[in-house]
Amino acid sequence: MKINTPDEIANASMQAGLAKIETTRSNKPRLILQAIMAGAFIAFGGILSFIVGYGFPEITAGNPAMQKLLSGCMFPIGLILVVTLGAELFTGNNALLIPAYMKRKAGWCDILTNWSLVYIGNFIGAILFTWGLVYSVRLTASAPYHDSIVAIGNAKVSMPWITVFLKGIGANWCVCLAVWLALSGKTLLEKSLGCWLPVMAFVALGYEHSIANMFYLPAAMMEGADIDYWTAIWCNIIPATLGNIVGGALLVGCVHSYVHLKNSNTSNQ
Repeated sequence: MKINTPDEIANASMQAGLAKIETTRSNKPRLILQAIMAGAFIAFGGILSFIVGYGFPEITAGNPAMQKLLSGCMFPIGLILVVTLGAELFTGNNALLIPAYMKRKAGWCDILTNWSLVYIGNFIGAILFTWGLVYSVRLTASAPYHDSIVAIGNAKVSMPWITVFLKGIGANWCVCLAVWLALSGKTLLEKSLGCWLPVMAFVALGYEHSIANMFYLPAAMMEGADIDYWTAIWCNIIPATLGNIVGGALLVGCVHSYVHLKNSNTSNQ
């Protein structure tokens, strides 16, 4: 199969970013709806990853990497849905809006407006999905899931702030590389495989994704974890978000635009 070159991917990323900027300027309700969709898609990937990864305790107890592998293999369905169905994901947009900025086709006001609205929409979508299609239908109420989701929540707010930040960099470096790989393909299979490999890796390695944690932390709190809202936000969501911005905007958006976009043909853009 023939895939796009790195220069073609950089150009495709800029076109995608310009389309997102245009939606941000002209149709904010649509942008927020697409962001709500993405939050729900990521939460869907989160619960599938959790159910499968923690559903075989007798196998994974003596094989800790097996649980990570099972979870990692399931989680990418969320990003695949985002990429193929045109949803708006904050972490993906951390990278996708940077090429347009570097070519001076968008300003920081456009970028920050998009990131803010999409972040809020992602949070709404994740919370609605978690409450309506996870907690209310008792997917995490019974063993082994109840204790496992509580333990996950407690672990996420117990790490040092800098650790969460650094894991956030790793997570969105992987996620945005996945988006870049998806832009290299033209078919559903190619795009899905591009999404699957890096996202599987970040989940298996235990990195921190702010939007995914908008599922995991509320799910743990709904199941009775001793975590208050401020602790969840300050100890995990904020450092993970900042790390995600660095991993996506700097390590993918800036680096790949600088390397590949400067020599690409932009005369038709």
